[in-house]
Amino acid sequence: MNATAQRPVDRWFASYSGDHQNDTNQLIHVFAVPTILWTVVALLWCIPVFGTWIKSGAWAALAMFAAWMYYYKLSRPLGFGMLAIFIAMAWLTRWLEALLGLQNLLYLAIAVFVLAWIAQFIGHKIEGKKPSFLTDLTYLLIGPVWVLSKFYRKMGWKY
Repeated sequence: MNATAQRPVDRWFASYSGDHQNDTNQLIHVFAVPTILWTVVALLWCIPVFGTWIKSGAWAALAMFAAWMYYYKLSRPLGFGMLAIFIAMAWLTRWLEALLGLQNLLYLAIAVFVLAWIAQFIGHKIEGKKPSFLTDLTYLLIGPVWVLSKFYRKMGWKY
């Protein structure tokens, strides 16, 4: 880690990047990590909320809000970016629920979750390093915002 990595977000990214040096693995992550994030949202979306007027999505909304608070604390610009992503994912999930039904949304989310994780493990096999979350579960939260930070850097945006 270099001397300029003082903020917690920079320390997390420096450590996470150390496990993701291979270009192919990074490319796999750019697609698989957001996909896995969506599948988690969709899986939580499918958990019923018994005894209320809320039919679906409440658990996903709570989880997205909690994750957003974490991201906002790490970095306001990245937090706002993740907020936009969560809103888009909630909209997509609601649309898919209306199109497919809740049960088929669940099946779709499970299938995509499994395929995206297979891709992730292939990427780490290519990399020759184990996934970061095996050393600290916090990296499951860092992965999506790390991918977003790559986009911010490409756009020349500060985070």
